Amino acid sequence: MNEPIYITLEGKSKLEQELIELKGPRRDEISRRLKSAIEMGDLSENADYKSAKEDQSFLEGRIQEIEAILYRAEITVKAPNNKGTIQIGNKVTIQEEGQKEETWTIVGASEADLKQHKISYLSPIGSAMINKKVGNIAEVNLPNGMKIIYKVLKIE
Repeated sequence: MNEPIYITLEGKSKLEQELIELKGPRRDEISRRLKSAIEMGDLSENADYKSAKEDQSFLEGRIQEIEAILYRAEITVKAPNNKGTIQIGNKVTIQEEGQKEETWTIVGASEADLKQHKISYLSPIGSAMINKKVGNIAEVNLPNGMKIIYKVLKIE
């Protein structure tokens, strides 16, 4: 499981900032909550203590996850794309026949965010787009067995 995790420079920066927040203020806050709950006494029936312990567990898990991603991260730098092909970091405009145009940014798996129109290069649509050029057709095989056909309209 030592394969690189491809990530954009922006995505790496966001993860580093999140890690600073989690290891600093968030960890300190949970520590204060635990101390306060312990001072109340009987931990077996202390809901505040149980809640703080659960939050601490989630926090530490997220810290480990981010550290693992950053350790294996391989930064994809947007270089001049002389071949005009879709790569990680590109913003692409695609269209399914009879549908409206869609614009997506192809990113690393840890950066995917559908609300921000960022899809992973490992997703069905993302992987179908990699190395395509403007005017190419991309067949997307969905997990349910269906196929969607997109035309690449623009690469930025």
